[in-house]
Amino acid sequence: MSDSPHRARWASDPACSRGRLHREDSGDRGPRDAFQRDRDRIIHSISFRRLRHKTQVFLAPDGDHFRVRLTHSLEVAQIGRTIARTLGLNEDLTEALCLAHDIGHPPFGHAGEDALRAATHAHGGFDHNGHTLRTLMRIERPYPRWPGLNLTWETLEGLAKHNGPVRRPGWALAEADAEAALALDSYASLEAQVAALADDIAYDNHDIDDGLRAGLLTLEQIMAVPLVAEGWDRVAARFADVPRARLAGELIRSQIGAMVNDLIAESRHRIGAAGVTNVAEVRAAGQALIAFSPAMATAERELKRFMYANLYHHPRQLAAAGAAAQVVAGLFAAYRDDPARLPEEWRARLPEHEPGITRHIADFIAGMTDRYAIARYREVVGAIDLPEGF
Repeated sequence: MSDSPHRARWASDPACSRGRLHREDSGDRGPRDAFQRDRDRIIHSISFRRLRHKTQVFLAPDGDHFRVRLTHSLEVAQIGRTIARTLGLNEDLTEALCLAHDIGHPPFGHAGEDALRAATHAHGGFDHNGHTLRTLMRIERPYPRWPGLNLTWETLEGLAKHNGPVRRPGWALAEADAEAALALDSYASLEAQVAALADDIAYDNHDIDDGLRAGLLTLEQIMAVPLVAEGWDRVAARFADVPRARLAGELIRSQIGAMVNDLIAESRHRIGAAGVTNVAEVRAAGQALIAFSPAMATAERELKRFMYANLYHHPRQLAAAGAAAQVVAGLFAAYRDDPARLPEEWRARLPEHEPGITRHIADFIAGMTDRYAIARYREVVGAIDLPEGF
């Protein structure tokens, strides 16, 4: 149990961490605990910096005001910290998980992931969550004596199963589990559960904001969603003298607040009802203890269905996704046909046999930013006509 007077008994305690894969001497690098070091290692990593040029919703956005993976991750961390602080959980572990949760995404978001999964299907496929673990445990190499960032077990576990137990892990996650024994059949810490729902709250609401800004959604459209319509009524009544065009931002803020408050209340109820007294009992509870109320969970699913139908599958988005898939598939085919096209550093580590060759090429492509992928496509494949917005 931590000495913090505000830390709940069921919070993760850095002093009780299961440790790191590789023993290390912390030296004179400041008075940080294990989870604070994890958070800082993630922030200082190359893969985290690359998130600033990776798609969130809009592919290779040419507008400075649209969100990308980096700004989304920062917003998730802000929401996650607020929830963790209120529930007496470990804020540093929560923040580390929020900041790292999207590191495994390839360029062009889900369109890029689908293309990379198809290209690697014969050798196990590709999954961004498994690739997050692979990136942080193997591909990042800032330290002289071991691969990866050498994060604590609790951070690796939280990234592996923040969405719940993993019954059928893909090959990348299975490799991580074989090395770190992540207990994939159980729920993760409450901090990991918070990170998962902070992600949902962030993108549910901020994607509305970006969709309105891009002109792909209208206020009239989103009033078809009961959760949004109810929020709009509250905001409009509160600011009856303010033009409607000025209220979109307040709607988003109000909706985030409503979802956060609901989650905190429901989670307190579930934690109390489960009777957990420590983090081990959280993992053994057999259910998620961080959750929306049934009514909010239903409302949130309705919002997601609306967003898929009206934003994520908007004709303009689908055209951009098709171009993105062409870039990723074309790059993979070119590098697979002639690995000599890989940069020297990647050629030097190219495995001799499958599935290592395919997975190594996928590692290289997955690390690319949107604009780097487009530049490499033009270099190794040829010209490409891209839709407006690239």
